[in-house]
Amino acid sequence: MTLDNSSFSACDALVSVMVAVSASDSNIRTAELVAIERMVNHMPVFASYDADRIRAVSQTVIALFEEEDGLDALFGLIHDALPERLYETAYALACDVAAADGRLPDDEAEMLREIRYQLNIGRLHAAAIELSAQMRHRTL
Repeated sequence: MTLDNSSFSACDALVSVMVAVSASDSNIRTAELVAIERMVNHMPVFASYDADRIRAVSQTVIALFEEEDGLDALFGLIHDALPERLYETAYALACDVAAADGRLPDDEAEMLREIRYQLNIGRLHAAAIELSAQMRHRTL
């Protein structure tokens, strides 16, 4: 089951950004899925979100990745649903997912660059967000 434009919420947009980073290297890792679930379950922005929608949002993202202009369509959905004041939040969530498994494959790095570009995240803010994600996911 995929979602259509009319039912795509701001929280769906945030989840789709996280799923897009995870799926960008064609290998959705368990650590990334756990990170997405943890953020949806505990972050205030998701307080009224139905976590059961994660599966449908994920299927929508995967289906769009298989289309020729799917990435453009995905960012169209995100721009339509997500208020601009949550753009940096979306980027922070994406960085947390990318950092969750302790590695950053080229495909994930490229997806982060695309998200940064599409959401017009300034370089200085992006660097601060990226560094904070790295710090949160550091291991001993």
